Amino acid sequence: MRRSAAVLLALLAVLLGACAPAPVSSAPVPAQNAVVFEPLRQSPAEIDATVASLRQLDDHPLYEMTYHGDYVPTVPLVPPDLGAEAPEWACSLIALPSGFARNFDWDPGPAMIVRSDPPSGYASVSVVDLTTSLGLRGRPDLADPATRRALAHAVLVPFDGMNEKGLVVGMAATPEAQLPLPTADKPVVGSLRVVRMMLDRAVTVDEAVAVMREYTVDFSGGPQIHYLISDAAGRTVVVEYSGGTLNVVDDRILTNIAMTGTEPAQRLADRRYRLLAEGSAAGTDPMELLRTVAQPHTRWSIVYEPAQGTARLVTGQRWERVHTVALRDAR
Repeated sequence: MRRSAAVLLALLAVLLGACAPAPVSSAPVPAQNAVVFEPLRQSPAEIDATVASLRQLDDHPLYEMTYHGDYVPTVPLVPPDLGAEAPEWACSLIALPSGFARNFDWDPGPAMIVRSDPPSGYASVSVVDLTTSLGLRGRPDLADPATRRALAHAVLVPFDGMNEKGLVVGMAATPEAQLPLPTADKPVVGSLRVVRMMLDRAVTVDEAVAVMREYTVDFSGGPQIHYLISDAAGRTVVVEYSGGTLNVVDDRILTNIAMTGTEPAQRLADRRYRLLAEGSAAGTDPMELLRTVAQPHTRWSIVYEPAQGTARLVTGQRWERVHTVALRDAR
């Protein structure tokens, strides 16, 4: 527990020590001429409400938090090289009329459900891997105030999520491809931060893609990834980078194969892609589909149900224990 708190405190030291605009919240007033590197914008009451919302849901461990307040989308959260040696996120995703289903496959570590309702955006619920996003290797000590405060930063790095308008986004690792060259007119954001921006700002697939086109997406903190995006109207696309451009591919299944320029037969050669396609054609329940493509390192399996504003979540392949997650906290 002490080590976990120390890791998170070290992260906050980085956040507060680099160059960025000064905060406009209740963060401590910096010394004269100091510059604060802090993306969160919260009043004292919002800090207290966020900290008070933290709780543990199961022994995976899985945690839950409702974030109160605002944040600056383009302020970086972590140094570019954090997690650079991380293995690929080998995930499986499929969008169906009955739900948007995804397995997150990676090394063991804590996860967190995060709710957010930003002042200038849409309410959302998402799931975050605390190891990759915040460098947390063990269980956080929720009795420690500094740890609880540090965990608030999880709101900035969703791995998958759904907003109140029915937009759902998930990501998976993809083979290396040529990225667009950075340009002066596009701010640089991380590959997970752009998921937060889509959830906050987009209603449709087209709007989500437009959000992505506004930024240079930086993959230096981990593997290159591609995204499955679905909206309430039933449209679903894969967005990935290849040949120096952002590409939009009409498909509703995503694993870890390159999609740009491939034919259906090539995609079906991938085992998990094929199983998802066959299972969906047979009308298999989305959670059961995830079970058929689970791997030994599947960390969580979630089915977002936009029509109900809820999700079904399983941690560690304990299929008999399903958490029902509401978009808004009813407590």
